[in-house]
Amino acid sequence: MDTQGRGRGDDIDPADQWVINPATGEYELRLGPSAPQPSVPRPRTGPRDGAGPRDGTGSRDGAGSRDGTGRTRSPGRESVPPQRRREPAEPSPGRRAGRAPQKKPKARRILLWTGGTMAFVVLATGTVGYFYLKHLEGNVTTADVGDAAKSNFSKDEAFNILVLGTDKRTGKGNKGYGDAGSVGHADTTVLLHVSKDRTNATALSIPRDLIVDIPDCPTTLEDGTETVVPGAQGVRFNRSLGEQGRDPGCTMRTVEAATGIKPDHFMMADFNAVKTLTTAVEGVEVCLAKAVDDKKSHLKLPAGKSVVEGEQALAFVRTRSSFGNQGDLDRIKVQQQFLGSLMRKMSSGDTLTSPTKLVKLAEAATEALTVDKALGNVNTLKDVALELKKVPPKNISFLTVPVKDNPAERVKATVVLDEAQAPQVLDAIRDDVSLTEVKQKRKKEKAAVAARLKGTKAPASEVRVQILNGGAPSGSAQQTLSWLQVEEGVTKSENGGNAPEELRKTTLEYALDQADQARRLAAILGLSGSAMKPGESVVNSQGVPAMTLTLGEDFKRPGAKLDGSGATPPKVDKTTADKVECAS
Repeated sequence: MDTQGRGRGDDIDPADQWVINPATGEYELRLGPSAPQPSVPRPRTGPRDGAGPRDGTGSRDGAGSRDGTGRTRSPGRESVPPQRRREPAEPSPGRRAGRAPQKKPKARRILLWTGGTMAFVVLATGTVGYFYLKHLEGNVTTADVGDAAKSNFSKDEAFNILVLGTDKRTGKGNKGYGDAGSVGHADTTVLLHVSKDRTNATALSIPRDLIVDIPDCPTTLEDGTETVVPGAQGVRFNRSLGEQGRDPGCTMRTVEAATGIKPDHFMMADFNAVKTLTTAVEGVEVCLAKAVDDKKSHLKLPAGKSVVEGEQALAFVRTRSSFGNQGDLDRIKVQQQFLGSLMRKMSSGDTLTSPTKLVKLAEAATEALTVDKALGNVNTLKDVALELKKVPPKNISFLTVPVKDNPAERVKATVVLDEAQAPQVLDAIRDDVSLTEVKQKRKKEKAAVAARLKGTKAPASEVRVQILNGGAPSGSAQQTLSWLQVEEGVTKSENGGNAPEELRKTTLEYALDQADQARRLAAILGLSGSAMKPGESVVNSQGVPAMTLTLGEDFKRPGAKLDGSGATPPKVDKTTADKVECAS
């Protein structure tokens, strides 16, 4: 991200070219008077995914189809401090040594956003985490995983990012790690869920030894050939990546099949990420309940607090034999504690106010990444970074999906989902329920709901409603119909099939004389004030007026209230990003 890489200023410190724009509070690149100033493109959100049949038959719910008929103003040059010269020196920790300067097209604008500092922490093999995004366009590798990932990013919806760390032995000094000849398996996997209201986030670790069914995976090979990699039943989760050419899209599909939660995007990195990232921030503080002298990983640290970076940081997050029962589950806990410390270091004032550290951090993160095509877009990444920045560290929960020893094994080597506890955790994530106590910012919305719901409510048995699928998962209309009739007593309801068009949000349209019915159904479903649409009634299959409930993309499942009310967070073993804990 330096000027040398742009073919100019061979001996200018790149950190001197980033100055704070007083109008935005963000760092911006300032070149010398010999070159034009780069503009900062406006963030923009890509188009929504196109609508289409969910099951290949033209109907989502088996009831038949319904006919559907810039630029940031820069401060003056007088605000730019003079650039300082420096003598040739050894390459900085954040830059690859021995790499010849390369000219890049002027059209490829290099951006650094301090506003997006709290974004993604690179996840390397043996590391758990998200990325604090300091992105340099052109450094990140993108991969086409087809419809496994969304083609856009929405700033006003909850989102899920699958963070992958592989055991592929690429990069200088990494031959001693991983399996010889490994194609790169899913050694460490974290499903990051960020809530719709940005008050909280959940980082769910998925053990590599979890027994799952891997579905068939449409995959584009390195030579451009498109193929379908056959699935596998009852195998370790880590085989969902690398084996037989399986790409991150295969891992995304496996996560959805195993948990019922669909990842929207993915980010992947290898061993070098944790080494370069910790070096860029000049070390991460860790705490040990007892001294460690691990002959296998070569990790040697005293009890109490220490600062680790580079090779020592990688050894800390990869070692097994020093913690707990020397298994992968205990290693995951140590990784989560490490991640919390790394997040605190990266969001500290010492890091955020240093252009030099930000430059190193940006290069370390972006050069280690492979992401899906949507996240490879510079404007999309900025949007993601700014949305993640809104989440307070105290409300970022780290936990492992509840598992138990595989009962089919005499010698315990793998695990399976704990059917007693896992569903509660997975439902909470699917329903956008925080695992921490947060103050919901819904005063305006509650007022709108109260205004619409003011008045009498009809008995559930008198509510007449036709249910349409307008973007919800396949089968949602029929499932909702059954739930309303059996569980809620809304017996005068029917499945209307597909809506004429897909909607992002669920709506209830009703005539004025149906207001009492609308209030009852809104209370049952947890509809927001904006979801209720006074209008005209429709004639149902019995020839009588009925309301129209259209399930949009925000619909989760029958019984999960759309406003999140009534949901109780499950009691789980977790930690949060703001707490300092000592590994034991």
